[in-house]
Amino acid sequence: MARVLVVIISYPERSDAEYIADASVRDRLAACAQVFGPTRSTFRWRGKLKSEEEWFCHLKTTPAKYPAVERFIKRHHPYEEPEIIAFEVKHGSTKYLRWVEGEVNMNTSKKKSKH
Repeated sequence: MARVLVVIISYPERSDAEYIADASVRDRLAACAQVFGPTRSTFRWRGKLKSEEEWFCHLKTTPAKYPAVERFIKRHHPYEEPEIIAFEVKHGSTKYLRWVEGEVNMNTSKKKSKH
């Protein structure tokens, strides 16, 4: 089975999340991306309780591409310490996971895939 990660990033603005989604797929750092929100996040930052509206971006990529994904996000993220969390997919459609792996490895998928 292909190894795939789901990377979750939060952003203060929808446009920031959409930029990362579009650029990550365009540059083949991710096979696909979803942006959704807004949501309300509550957290402590520098000793103060904060509650802010945020947008999420989910990227599908591979462990081999993760270091480049993280560098790209940090370079373009407005937060000093952005939330970047990656989870490995334990189970999933074999064809879909292979498609993700192929897309980030610059192979073009010959079969149409709906995600």
